[in-house]
Amino acid sequence: MKSRSFIPLSVPEIRGNEWKYVRECLDTGWVSSVGPFVNRFEKDVADYVGAKHAVATVNGTAALHIALQVTGVQAGDEVLVSTLTFIAPANAIRYVGAWPIFIDAEPRYWQMDVEKAAHFLEKGCRWKNGVLRNRKTGRRVRAILPVHVLGHPVDMKPLLALARKYKLVVIEDATEGLGAEYRGRKIGSLGDIGCFSFNGNKILTTGGGGMIVTDNARWAERAKHLTTQAKSDPDEYIHDEIGYNYRLTNLQAAMGCAQMEQLDLYVAKKRAIAARYARALSGIEGIEVMREAPWAKSIFWMYTVLIHRRAFGHSTREWMRHLARKGIQTRPLWQPLHKSPAHRPAFAICPVAEKLYRDGLSLPCSVGLDFKAQSKVISQFC
Repeated sequence: MKSRSFIPLSVPEIRGNEWKYVRECLDTGWVSSVGPFVNRFEKDVADYVGAKHAVATVNGTAALHIALQVTGVQAGDEVLVSTLTFIAPANAIRYVGAWPIFIDAEPRYWQMDVEKAAHFLEKGCRWKNGVLRNRKTGRRVRAILPVHVLGHPVDMKPLLALARKYKLVVIEDATEGLGAEYRGRKIGSLGDIGCFSFNGNKILTTGGGGMIVTDNARWAERAKHLTTQAKSDPDEYIHDEIGYNYRLTNLQAAMGCAQMEQLDLYVAKKRAIAARYARALSGIEGIEVMREAPWAKSIFWMYTVLIHRRAFGHSTREWMRHLARKGIQTRPLWQPLHKSPAHRPAFAICPVAEKLYRDGLSLPCSVGLDFKAQSKVISQFC
């Protein structure tokens, strides 16, 4: 058990109707993968992000897997994806037999570099007979999967223009950014289909869980079909294709409904935590704080700084160990996916992502982080 002085990185905030709604599930017996809270949670998320349809899933990775399938990504295709992210989107691409093309981050906001994506599509591919193919591999390029990293949006307008030019589907990985906005619109609803995660460290949690959102009714219907084992008859156990046991339980959805009622307050708290970190740390030599684009509203899901070793006097890993000794939990950014042993060989040159991996450190930023605890974190830098 951690001591009371321990400051965790990011833990769930339970402050609303979670107990009430979960108790209703237990009292009525609706605890499994069907029930009124599943339908309500889907509607709540769809309405919040501005999508016509939503399909709840067991986790964010399942959402990505199904989104790739319903949008037509097939074995042997290629999908452009952010290299600086958790490994789930690259794994989901491989689940369907397709291949990830890793795109570097841009240095200012740390999102997928749209200019580098454009360079690959325009110089590294050829367009013939309405099909875009990678010049080196000969494979068809089918989709772009941008990840809104750390709760900040990718610059979607030029990315969507590229996708329309080359007839590519856009699958938004918005798993870290529920509540974030791009030019006044909620992320997840900007591309053709979007995916969210409700893991324990996300701004909204159901313990696990995920969600697919889209305006495409056919895709939504097939997503629901695939996530329920592709059962084609309401009474008989007849399945018309290979499906998956990917549905969210009513218990988890009940928690999600309660969390949705608090979401705007949680976003405001995350932004307040980020603003205080920025004020306190931006003047410290060797520390680079997160930025927010003028066209973006970030939720600052995981507040992250860059530690420049020469100027600060400590490397990221050295400082992480120092903070751990003080009872403060932090973590580095993910190993860029083009460097992952799980996805070798990956012929990608992504120096910005590698630098962010080397220098990035995420600080405690739970919605429930109080002033005293944040002051303790800040005091270690000052």
